[in-house]
Amino acid sequence: MVEVRRRLEIPAELERLTEVREAVREVARSCEAPVTCMHDLVQAVDEAVTNIIVHGYRGGPGTIELGAELIGDDIVITLQDRAPTFDPMTVPPPDLTIPPHRRRPGGMGIHLIRLAMDSVRHRPRPGGGNILTLTRSRVAKAKEG
Repeated sequence: MVEVRRRLEIPAELERLTEVREAVREVARSCEAPVTCMHDLVQAVDEAVTNIIVHGYRGGPGTIELGAELIGDDIVITLQDRAPTFDPMTVPPPDLTIPPHRRRPGGMGIHLIRLAMDSVRHRPRPGGGNILTLTRSRVAKAKEG
């Protein structure tokens, strides 16, 4: 099996999202992930990094470290920052009974991350900050039901 590892450290600037998305695409291609898996990974990481920049650092200075590796059939993306500790898993799901045109803008990012990933875990970073681990299998799973 091919070994895939990637590290990237960027300043917390929205202009750097293109670089982040390309790094995730590169990892997915290296893992021979299907296109749907690649799209899910790119969307989830883009949403998470945007949230770190906009809500964590509030547009101020900071860095984000992205790590990626293939563990078995799972592509594991780890995002680390030094923003105030915030566990996105504590955010309740959005009320999807409200029609999209009646909802206030925003507020769907964490929901989209949850939908795209097989697992999302948060833990405080030693010394301050956050570690967010996003896991997505590159193997299609049978739907339950």
